[in-house]
Amino acid sequence: MTTEPIKVGMADLRAAPAPLTLITTGLGSCVGVCLWDPIMKVGGLAHIMLPDSTQSRSIQNKAKYADTGVTLLIEEMVKLGAVKSRLVAKIAGGAQMFNFPGASNVMRIGERNTEAVKKCLEQEKIRILAEDTGGNFGRTIEFSTTDGQLLIKTISKGEKVV
Repeated sequence: MTTEPIKVGMADLRAAPAPLTLITTGLGSCVGVCLWDPIMKVGGLAHIMLPDSTQSRSIQNKAKYADTGVTLLIEEMVKLGAVKSRLVAKIAGGAQMFNFPGASNVMRIGERNTEAVKKCLEQEKIRILAEDTGGNFGRTIEFSTTDGQLLIKTISKGEKVV
């Protein structure tokens, strides 16, 4: 039985049981957050675009922000039988895609996204098993709900599994 990967768009999230694979493309400054329950074999992937919903006038899309997206992803996984205390994380992305001379802190979106995701995971008491963040290149990631492996593809750096 071959199953098509579930595509997760920008500012989107999905949770799925094994043997499904979750995939997101175009992770530049965005951060892909992969959560997994190794007992129930339930995985989740959030494509986080911005660090903090409190800075926004409209937060209709909770998946867009680190502070609300991580929580929402946990809720979606629990609906599929995952147990929050067993969840582990892998994260990728958070690149600095453009460099502007004299750029302010506001322009460091990738770094700020990565910091915000880590803070949210720490608050939820979810351990990060692997991370591939930073740099100045985009990533495509595929997350296996069967074994929790994260395949990271880049144009300039090739592929690796974490």
